[in-house]
Amino acid sequence: MKGKRMDWTSLLFPGGILVVLVVITFLQKGAVGAGDGVRNGAKLFWTVAPNLAVGFLLAGFLTAMLPQESIARWLGEGSGVKGLLAGTLGGALTPGGPFTHFPIVASLMGKGAALGPICAYIAAWALLGVNRIVVWEGPMLGWRFVGIRVLSCLLLPPIAGLLAHGIAALFRFVPSGR
Repeated sequence: MKGKRMDWTSLLFPGGILVVLVVITFLQKGAVGAGDGVRNGAKLFWTVAPNLAVGFLLAGFLTAMLPQESIARWLGEGSGVKGLLAGTLGGALTPGGPFTHFPIVASLMGKGAALGPICAYIAAWALLGVNRIVVWEGPMLGWRFVGIRVLSCLLLPPIAGLLAHGIAALFRFVPSGR
């Protein structure tokens, strides 16, 4: 990931929304309301900062540790069904929330993972996360429900990866790594 620069254009839309919200808040509630918004945002930031740090450190160590050839073989453009299944398994088994997963996904893409396996990874994380199933779903909703839900979702991540690959090919889209 050496030499990558910040894509400042990705800040334009959320930055524009932020400016609009600041102006509206200031007009409705004055400086006190705007100050409350800054304090609430800072509190939220400090709440999620440890998770962000862990996620980015995980991604950094994965980037340093995993050879590019292995990523290309298991998740790269020519990995085929094996890549879709590896992405699905990885997404299902990796614990944590978006603060963990998206830095990992960015790291894998930077090492040559293809669009299909990455889409399968994200879909599996959302639909088949083992950690969430064991800690939350099973105990709260019952194992019969979990079994039926998981079986009904099992094929969706590889299908999502396959569709993403097909759509990308259809539009001749080449992922930039971010």
